[in-house]
Amino acid sequence: MATFFTADTHFGDPHVLRHRRAHHGSVEAHDAALIAAWNAVVAPEDTVWHLGDFAVEASRERCAAIFSELRGVKHLVRGNHDSNRVLALPWAQTPTESARLTVTDGTGRDRRLYLSHYAHRAWPGLWRETLHLFGHSHGWLPDTSRSCDVGIDACGERPVGLDAILARLAAAELVPEELAPHGLR
Repeated sequence: MATFFTADTHFGDPHVLRHRRAHHGSVEAHDAALIAAWNAVVAPEDTVWHLGDFAVEASRERCAAIFSELRGVKHLVRGNHDSNRVLALPWAQTPTESARLTVTDGTGRDRRLYLSHYAHRAWPGLWRETLHLFGHSHGWLPDTSRSCDVGIDACGERPVGLDAILARLAAAELVPEELAPHGLR
């Protein structure tokens, strides 16, 4: 079983096509492409943490239909567009505003993670090597050595695993502002 992260799918959102029109000509094509990309990497027994903005302007029925098509055990960290029709979906646990968890990477090392819809300049555990994963920014914010956007705009329109995230963080040129004056990465 693997753990994946994603955000900002915006299922059912006609406004998101302004950002993604080059890839998708319609909301239906957008949604179908994201479902196919999700299911291409996520197995039914895998865990997926969705860091907010699951669906926008989709009906309750459409949200439920999309949710049932997506593989994996799904958790939600609530985003600014996640209304009651999204919160009422059968998530593995009650949606939350943020989450702290530990995930084992491909080398067997446990990694502490802080998950939020929004990017933070500092976060709980920063000084103890906790990594921060977020959405909301649609790929506009650069990665740092300890934080990155896991939304579909920053991750090839699909959920991403921890080892791919770690490779991005290792390649990041920026260091969190709170750590940089101390020579830490």
